[in-house]
Amino acid sequence: MSLTNFPWLTTIILFPVIAALFIWLIPDKEGKTVRWYALVVALIDFILIVSAFYVGYDLDNPGLQLVEKYTWIPDLDLKWSVAADGLSMPLILLTGFVTTLAIMAAWPVSFKPKLFYFLMLAMYGGQIAVFAVQDMLLFFLAWELELVPVYLILSIWGGPKRLYAATKFILYTAGGSLFILVAGLTMAFYGDTTTFDMTAIAQKHYPLNLQLLLYGAFLIAYGVKLPIFPLHTWLPDAHGEATAPAHMLLAGILLKMGGYALIRMNAAMLPDAHVIFAPVLIILGVVNIIYAAFTSFAQRNLKRKIAYSSISHMGFVLIGIASYTEIGMSGAMLQMISHGLIGASLFFMVGATYDRTHTLMLDEMGGVGQKMKKIFAMWTACCLASLALPGMSGFVAELMVFIGMATSDAYSLTFKLVVILLAAVGVILTPIYLLSMLREMLYGPENPELVAHTHLIDAEPREVFIIACLLVPVIGIGLYPKSVTDIYEATTDQVTAFIRQSVPTLQTSTTAFPCAGASDVCPHGTLFALTPLKAPAIR
Repeated sequence: MSLTNFPWLTTIILFPVIAALFIWLIPDKEGKTVRWYALVVALIDFILIVSAFYVGYDLDNPGLQLVEKYTWIPDLDLKWSVAADGLSMPLILLTGFVTTLAIMAAWPVSFKPKLFYFLMLAMYGGQIAVFAVQDMLLFFLAWELELVPVYLILSIWGGPKRLYAATKFILYTAGGSLFILVAGLTMAFYGDTTTFDMTAIAQKHYPLNLQLLLYGAFLIAYGVKLPIFPLHTWLPDAHGEATAPAHMLLAGILLKMGGYALIRMNAAMLPDAHVIFAPVLIILGVVNIIYAAFTSFAQRNLKRKIAYSSISHMGFVLIGIASYTEIGMSGAMLQMISHGLIGASLFFMVGATYDRTHTLMLDEMGGVGQKMKKIFAMWTACCLASLALPGMSGFVAELMVFIGMATSDAYSLTFKLVVILLAAVGVILTPIYLLSMLREMLYGPENPELVAHTHLIDAEPREVFIIACLLVPVIGIGLYPKSVTDIYEATTDQVTAFIRQSVPTLQTSTTAFPCAGASDVCPHGTLFALTPLKAPAIR
């Protein structure tokens, strides 16, 4: 069998799940052998992901690649169907990278280590399955199964209020999943043929009223995971009680599932409904940015402060998706990748700091940077990345979203100005609350009680290595974003062109900068309307 015909994605999904089953055979109670076994499995799977990318993925092909289909239930046209395109491949790479580092971050875990690493490896395969499956029912099953390990990790290895946080997490996310099931089954059974294949489902013609209902159902489900205000309240509670590895997976991978599904299903499958909902997404994105930034500014708990910061940054994804521009959609994808790396690094630093100070309250910290110089340096670098310092990935991603919104020909000039100005408020607030957090935690006079009762040791090599692994791509993307945007641009450009076809007034303009080069008057004059000039055609 040639490498191009090798079942890459099936192997990548099933390998960590199957390997997790053998953990119970390892004679190790303290977890020292199990953690090495889990790390080796994760590394092998990440190597397989990178190999699949280099062997079977074509950057210039916007369609599905690495396609694998195996019959499951022929009467329902139900198949094991996996593939990757520009929407899924970068997130699959991100999943392998962050999950491997999260397993390394779990080195101190000594309570029920076999169960913990079993759940980590099972979640590894489940996360990749969400991004790779091309069957609607399989997508729902992967979305649901991935929730179980997160719930157990929260409820067993979390903080004092872990049961409340885990219960709230499962109620919100499982409740949202019901909307995926109902909407997915409706799309599968609609029309003359029954199929769960996502490509075939996307080619069906749905009435506009039905599209609106389906879009709303998906928006609720994916809005919980993204998360979108007011469906976000589970996230600060979950982060408030989670351990560092769970933090890294929640911020680095799970939130990106919501953004991925919004592009894959809402925008690409229901384009006419997207025309109606796009302004709503932008408004929700602005609310996310400002509300979460102000809330983060007021938090005194370190975990909850970073959690609300994550919610704020994900608002840019919504604006980019709804911008109707290639650069805006590209910025949304880059923001997901960038935040996956930065969010994982920040929450890892939260865990490392708590292990030393045994407190999460900023009021109880002070001057710890004098004792932990490496921790001080890593915290500073991670915060600079999060506040979108030029030269780092966050700056490029947010700038692309701003440019995409500013150059969009789908909205009025007034609407765009208001959105950009309000979103800029969040950009201004981010360095304020992050730098003030650094000042309280690392600078200033020492807290005598903290220093007297705690041995503040500096970062160990394992911790420095993890942060270095996360910051190197953050800086690399910031200096040369094309290294990542080339992976997905062929697909995001195609999706943008497709959704623009649903707006009659945009069909004559497909460029990301419709007014570039115009001397006096924009040639698209009448395109600057918040809503289409006439009702969108029913597809």
